[in-house]
Amino acid sequence: MATFEEKDQYGYDGLTGWKSYRVLRPGRGMYHDIRRRLPYYRSDLTDALTYRTAASIVRMYFVNLLPALAFILDMNRRTDGQFGVNEALFSSALAAMVFSILGAQPLTIVGITGLISLFNYTIYDIIKIHDAALYQPFLVWVGIWAAIFHWLFAICNTCDYMRYVTDFSSQSFGMYVGIIYISFMACVIAILYFGTIYALETIGNSILFSTWSRGILADYAYPIGTIFWVGFAHIPGPLKITNISYLPISPAFRPTVERGWVVDFWTLPVKWVFVALPIGFLVMLLFYYDHNVSSITAQAKQFPLKKPGGFHWDFFLLGVTTFISSIFFIPFPNGLVPQAPVHTDSLTVYETRLKRYSSDDKEHVEPDVVATSVIEQRVSHFVTGLAIIGTMTGPLLTVLHVMPRSIFAGVFLVVGWGSIESNGILQRLVWLVREPRFIQPTDPLLTIPRSKIGLYLFWQALGVLSSVAISQTIAAIGFPVLIIALIPLRWLLLPKMFSVKDLTVLDALTADNAVVLASLGGKPEMPEQKREGLDDKIEEGQATEAIRQRVASIHR
Repeated sequence: MATFEEKDQYGYDGLTGWKSYRVLRPGRGMYHDIRRRLPYYRSDLTDALTYRTAASIVRMYFVNLLPALAFILDMNRRTDGQFGVNEALFSSALAAMVFSILGAQPLTIVGITGLISLFNYTIYDIIKIHDAALYQPFLVWVGIWAAIFHWLFAICNTCDYMRYVTDFSSQSFGMYVGIIYISFMACVIAILYFGTIYALETIGNSILFSTWSRGILADYAYPIGTIFWVGFAHIPGPLKITNISYLPISPAFRPTVERGWVVDFWTLPVKWVFVALPIGFLVMLLFYYDHNVSSITAQAKQFPLKKPGGFHWDFFLLGVTTFISSIFFIPFPNGLVPQAPVHTDSLTVYETRLKRYSSDDKEHVEPDVVATSVIEQRVSHFVTGLAIIGTMTGPLLTVLHVMPRSIFAGVFLVVGWGSIESNGILQRLVWLVREPRFIQPTDPLLTIPRSKIGLYLFWQALGVLSSVAISQTIAAIGFPVLIIALIPLRWLLLPKMFSVKDLTVLDALTADNAVVLASLGGKPEMPEQKREGLDDKIEEGQATEAIRQRVASIHR
C-alpha cells in the first residue's frame, strides 16, 4: 500500500488566486481526510487482535468513565440536579461509538471534560437570574448553534489553522486545565487515591521489578486504585462514623430529573433562541481548540504512528455529536485533555534497552525506554463505548452507587496534577531555581539568557492566570477567547521580543508529526524565520522536545 504522503497532496501553500482561499473550496479538507484514512479501515479492525488492545480497553474504560462521573457530580451540584450519572454515561457512550466507527482519528478519546462542566453551570447561573425553567431548552439551542458552527468551520477547512498552534499556547492551556481540575479536589480518600494511581504509574516508568510486572501495574493502575479505595470506604468499624457520601444514581436508562430524553426546545421564546447563538459560538471556539489539541497530542511525534489523521472530518463529526447531545440534554462531549495521549500510550509497544556511555574514563549503563510501534486500531474505543452503555444497566448502576464521592475528588487530583507535573511551564520554573551544578552542560536552555526564559514564562503565566481568573466569574464562558488569543500573540508579538534562537529553544509547533500535518495542509513557516529569511530546518537536538500533556505518567 502506498503511503499517505505519496497519495495525498492536500494543502494551500504556494497556491495563488481563488484556489488559495480555503473558504472558497468548501469540503476539500474533509474529502482528503476520508480519502486518506479510508484505505486503512480494514486494518483498523484486524490490527486490534493483540494483548495491548485488551489492556487498553480496561485502562480507557476507567480513564474515560471516572472523570466523566466526577464532572457530572460537579454539574449536578451547580445546576440544582439537572444532570446526573445517566447523562454522563449516555454522552460518553455516544461519543465513543460515533468516533470509533466513523472517526478519521480513532485514537482520540472523546468524552466529558471539566471545561464543558464549567460552561454548563455558568450558563445556568446566567439563566436562573431570569427564569431557571428556561435552562433546558436554552442549552439545547446553544448546542444546536454550536453544531452549526462546527459544520461551517469544518466545511470551510478552518482546522488547517491548528497547525499554527505552538507549545506556547498548548502548555498554557494544559496548565489552565490542570489548575481548574485540582480546584475541585478535597478530602483524605481523594489524596490517597491520587497517591495510589500516581505510585503505580510511576513504578511503570521506573526500573523496579521486571518489564512484564511494570507493564501490568501501569496498565491497570486505575482499576487497582479504584477497587481498593472503594472497598476501603466500606470497611466496617470506626470508619463508618465518618458518614461518607456515595455516588447518587438514577433508574437505568432514565434521565436524572422527571422528563423525557428529548427536551421540548421548540417552545423557547424566539429572543432566547438568538441569545443562545453567541454562546453556541463560544462552545464551538472552545471545542475548536480543545478537541483539535487533544487529537494532536494523541498523535504526537513521540508515538511512532503510521496511519494518517483527519481533523476536518472529525470536527464535522463533533458537530454531529454536539447536535445529538443537545437534543437529549446531555453534556456535549469533545476531545479529552489532558487524557488525550493515554489511549495512544496504552497501545504503544515499548522496549527497555541499555544505553552505554563513557564519563570520567568510566563506562556507565542506564535504561532507555523506546517506543517501537503503536497498535493503531479503533476496536478499543468501540468496546469502551459498549462497556459504558452496559454501565447504564441497573446492576452496574448499583455498583457505581457504592463508590464514595471522595474517589472522584481523587480523580480531579490525578487528572489535574498529571497535566501540571508534565507541563513545560512548571519544568522551566524548576529549571530556573535549580542549582547550576546539576544542570547538564548540553542543556539547550543554557544557550539563551535566563531573562528571556523568565519573560517567556511571564507571557505564558499571564495567559493561564487570566483564564483562571475569568473562570471564577459569571463571565467564565468567555475564557475560550483568551485561550485562542494566545495563538496570534505568539505569532505576532513574541517574534518582536525574542530572537530566532530564543524561540527555537523555548517553543515548537505542537503539531509535529507527519500524520497530523498531512491533514492540516503541511508544516507552516514560523514568523521569526520569515523575518530572518531562514529555512524551516532546525538542527536536531537544538530545540527542547515538546512536552505533552498527560494524566500521570504515560511512559513505561
